[in-house]
Amino acid sequence: MAVINCPQCRKKISDKAKSCSHCGVDLTDMSEEKLLQIRKMTMIEKSQRLMNISFVAMLMFCGGFLFLYSYNAQPGTWQYIAATTCTVLGFILYIVIRVWLVFLKKSSK
Repeated sequence: MAVINCPQCRKKISDKAKSCSHCGVDLTDMSEEKLLQIRKMTMIEKSQRLMNISFVAMLMFCGGFLFLYSYNAQPGTWQYIAATTCTVLGFILYIVIRVWLVFLKKSSK
């Protein structure tokens, strides 16, 4: 008896199992075509999650930047520190997620 990864949820299961105990996918009639389809759907879902996080990071960046300059926050105040932190974290998170998306798309080909 060996331990394998479930083709859908990627969690560890027994190779003798008839269905995944985590996600419930039926493993008895898994063809190569169905495995390919499951992997493709998993990659699409992962890409969509990363795109959503990327959107939130862009909102953080824009929100912090707009707050910083529209309310004329003075250096040293908590508003200035919060706006600057939000802007910098949003920008860094956006860049990291976008690079991650590029690598994800390259690995799916």
